[in-house]
Amino acid sequence: MSDNIIDMDRKERGSFPYRKYVKLGVFIVGLLVVLSLTFSNVFIVKEGEYKVIRQFGEVVRIDSSPGLSYKIPFIQSITTLPKYQMTYDVSEAEINTKDKKRMLIDNYAVWRIEDPKKMISNARNLENAESRMEEFIYSVVRTELGQLNYDEIINDEKSSRGSLNDRVTEKVNELLENDKYGIKVVDVRMKRTDLPEENEQSVYTRMISERESKAQEYLSMGDAEKNRIIAETDREVKEMLSKAKADAEAIRAEGEAEAARVYNESFSKDQDFYQLFRTLESYKKTINGETVIVLPSDSPYARLLMGHTN
Repeated sequence: MSDNIIDMDRKERGSFPYRKYVKLGVFIVGLLVVLSLTFSNVFIVKEGEYKVIRQFGEVVRIDSSPGLSYKIPFIQSITTLPKYQMTYDVSEAEINTKDKKRMLIDNYAVWRIEDPKKMISNARNLENAESRMEEFIYSVVRTELGQLNYDEIINDEKSSRGSLNDRVTEKVNELLENDKYGIKVVDVRMKRTDLPEENEQSVYTRMISERESKAQEYLSMGDAEKNRIIAETDREVKEMLSKAKADAEAIRAEGEAEAARVYNESFSKDQDFYQLFRTLESYKKTINGETVIVLPSDSPYARLLMGHTN
């Protein structure tokens, strides 16, 4: 009885399709693995970036066009590098000027990667590329400013820097190109120039003294100009007054001559009236409220005063 039961169980198990489902499960797992590997090795190249594909540590491809791309699973790896311009703040450094004075400079640079393969081959990564760029910038700036005197650098009125930023940018790019770093500096700018603390106060004092001296020079020039204008004005006034007086004298002389002529013409027409007029004129000058005159009775004054006209 028991043997029959065991045989029936075996028949029932043998009739179930285990093998078919095992194969289906293996297929599904394999498909999932393939899809997973496929999607994990497909990547997107974005705008503004480089995708560097390495194989066993060597760069085999660089994708820079936006879109989908791929890599070989387990063999190749991806590194992302920026394609856009970047800003790097150069460390503050101390330099010596042409006249052997020390000063602190602070620069920044705008740069970009032009050839990712060269950059990786020679600089390995962004940090090393920035480090080399900073060394070149410091070297070039130190050389350029070392050809100028301290006053020419800090004093805008005497500045001989000219297109210093352009010269520094050009020379730094030459050094980077010679060493094949695959990067380019777009612009180098000097943010500020400062003095070491121990020199700062003495330089400020000297600058104040120079400004005071310049101000005094301007004041002296102003005083001299003021005095010149006053002297010139006084001279012109004297000339104008002298000319006015001369013109007045000439006009007065002409008037007196004309008056004399009119008098002569008038008086020549009536001699008696002329004598009377001259007598009256003399009264104006000789007689006032306190005048005492003693005259002969037959004098012209007496006769006129007594009302005798003949």
